[in-house]
Amino acid sequence: MKRFLLVAALGAISLSACAQTPQPASQATVSPAAPAPTASTAGTADARAIAAIAGLNPDVKVEHVGAAPMPGFREAIVGGQVIYVSDDGRYLFLAGAGGALLDTRTQKNLSEGALGKMRIKLLATIPASERIVFAPPNPTHTVTVFTDVECGYCRKMHSEIKEYNAQGIAVEYLAFPRMGIGSEDFNKMVSVWCAPDRKAALTLAKSNGQVASKSCKNTVTMQYNVGQRAGLTGTPMILAADGTQLGGYVPPKALRIALDKLDADRTAVSGS
Repeated sequence: MKRFLLVAALGAISLSACAQTPQPASQATVSPAAPAPTASTAGTADARAIAAIAGLNPDVKVEHVGAAPMPGFREAIVGGQVIYVSDDGRYLFLAGAGGALLDTRTQKNLSEGALGKMRIKLLATIPASERIVFAPPNPTHTVTVFTDVECGYCRKMHSEIKEYNAQGIAVEYLAFPRMGIGSEDFNKMVSVWCAPDRKAALTLAKSNGQVASKSCKNTVTMQYNVGQRAGLTGTPMILAADGTQLGGYVPPKALRIALDKLDADRTAVSGS
């Protein structure tokens, strides 16, 4: 879960989600990687910042670390994202649209509590009848997934839908045409939601990109807007029942482990 936490929070650089909209290639130069702590730097705020990031994900490359514009924090750059780490290494804040405040000791995303409550309220505005549900007979967990028919990771996830169900996970799909309202992608998703058999239409669209053109009164635009307000930065976006974001594509077994841990953590908190 340590690695998963940082990868999920760094949604913009995650390799498990499709970007919301096409982005031009960056022309920025990359700073030399921040050096690992040495005998001369050990115990410094810079070293604690590097150690805190490595503690969450040892595979992440810290490109730069130095003074932050506000006192009490160091500024680090990881994969093109700016991260602020408290001088004692305890708190880590990710800047940008997908920003989150992390407690590096407890491995908790402190921003997710507030965001989760907001997401639950937003999701409640979408009728259950407007979700495309793939579920086992008696699911142990239910996740909401904002999906897109053109996203490769969305297609990969759906190709394993039987495995998610076998793990006791029900998947409730909502539409997020990442190319925007009025795009060809949007029209395909409208056709899926207007199909007489939405599940079959979604599966077909994700397998070969084809779907019979349909038009009807639908909630695809509403779902897209809810996704934006929920903080979506890429598809798929997986949300647990409490609104916690579980990253982009997560393999079936790994998702079951993450959901079980969320339940265990909630039980521990309520019992303490």
